[in-house]
Amino acid sequence: MGMPVVGVPPEVGVHHLDTAIRPPVAGPVPSTGHHAIVPGARAFKTGRANLSNTGPMTSSTTKIAVVVRDDTAVWQRLNMTAFLVSGIAARRATVGEDYQDGSGQRYLPMFAQPVLVYVATIDQLRGVHERATRRELDCAVYTADLFRTSNDVDNRAAVRAVPTDGLDLTGLALYGPRNGVDKACKGLSLHP
Repeated sequence: MGMPVVGVPPEVGVHHLDTAIRPPVAGPVPSTGHHAIVPGARAFKTGRANLSNTGPMTSSTTKIAVVVRDDTAVWQRLNMTAFLVSGIAARRATVGEDYQDGSGQRYLPMFAQPVLVYVATIDQLRGVHERATRRELDCAVYTADLFRTSNDVDNRAAVRAVPTDGLDLTGLALYGPRNGVDKACKGLSLHP
């Protein structure tokens, strides 16, 4: 049984604790084994999603997940993650507003929700791909062939040359309804 604290979300992410959307709701913390409980820490439940087309969807209705293969080098995992999430960022609804520092310097926007990165065996990765495709989630794909190409045209040609069931998957990025992404990634461990 978890320690009763105030509505801690069951995943890592940025939560603005200085502006609660609604009063905190007490309840047990889910025991996921991935997150440390910090005694005395304040947390607030995140609010409802903005379902209009004028802004980004919040993490309460949608989710972003990256899955990288466990037998790739660390530099390859980082490289894949960067390239894979660029496909998700192309969906404007996932990106928040521009950032600006105290001096007025502007910075590019980032995702308006957490990005969870998982590690998987090749068989697990194939399973995630199959479930994501069946659920019609937005999916970015990275294959072993892409480590041998040097431009976007060749990258697309390398993927196009192989049928779906023959892809040598090394990474995926998923975006879609939270429950669909959770079901596609079920059983995976967060990247260490």
